[in-house]
Amino acid sequence: MKLSVLAVALGDRSLDEALKFLKARGVQQVEVGCGGYPGKAHCDPAVLLDDDVKLQEFKDTFKKYDLSISALSTHGNAVHPNVEMAQAFHDDFVNAVLLAEKLGVDRIVTFSGCPGGSPVDMQPNWVTCAWPPEYQEILDYQWNEVLIPYWKKTAAFAAEHGIKKIAFEMHPGFCVYNPETMLRIREAVGDILGANFDPSHLFWQGIDPVRAIRQLGDAIYFFHAKDTALDAYNVAVNGVLDSKHFSDVKNRSWVFRTIGYGHDAKVWKDMMSALRIVGYDGPISIEHEDGLMSGEEGLSKAIEFLKDVLIYDAPGDMYWA
Repeated sequence: MKLSVLAVALGDRSLDEALKFLKARGVQQVEVGCGGYPGKAHCDPAVLLDDDVKLQEFKDTFKKYDLSISALSTHGNAVHPNVEMAQAFHDDFVNAVLLAEKLGVDRIVTFSGCPGGSPVDMQPNWVTCAWPPEYQEILDYQWNEVLIPYWKKTAAFAAEHGIKKIAFEMHPGFCVYNPETMLRIREAVGDILGANFDPSHLFWQGIDPVRAIRQLGDAIYFFHAKDTALDAYNVAVNGVLDSKHFSDVKNRSWVFRTIGYGHDAKVWKDMMSALRIVGYDGPISIEHEDGLMSGEEGLSKAIEFLKDVLIYDAPGDMYWA
């Protein structure tokens, strides 16, 4: 395993300054946001693809700090029912693929996306229950008429340009949000699709991340280290579905936290052991989205926490067996 960071939390500083900060703290790899919701603070593929000098400068900055790129991230909704928005997210994904090809990176992190509930909708429609019966019609439309056809075509394009792993972050609000939906789209499209396993989105759904890791097995293509704290009082009163703004920490049922501030080290060590059991030995990439800490402090604490949690070396011979 290698310690990685999604550098978006350091978007207020230059790429050079961000990498210097991460290198000084012992980080080994960097996940680079290059479109969609993560933005393009450190990497705009459209610019780098059109300017060989700037592309070389980008590469040289990573070389300067002896850091490698764990993945390019362009989380978006390319199946958005608003055609203009869908096209913008799609273009970001395409540019990320083309840039990854030039950088020798074979992994893209993104969302599955969520269509509208019908061809005439203008906003996404995330179905959370089985009834009334029209919800089943929505799901059939979304999966069979939009989502699967889109990703069959787009995944084929990515594969033609050297991408081996498209990692969907299982995120409520999008069609792929848990192991079941992840495995469903993987079966329909192919094994170029896998999971970006982010336990923060699983904790509040009531999913045991260790069991989810065992269920997904070799379908795990990336790992986001982000925690979630559940407020027992608010959950007991209102349940876990919560649409209040993330800044309303006091009244929300759950909020994202820096790892270690939602679940203790034993929980995280169990996840690392489960990853080793299923054969995952890839990046463990910190994503900072803690409203109670600055990006610098949150990342610094998370990095130190993970240093004791990650399993770096290959297991040795079982001399005792």
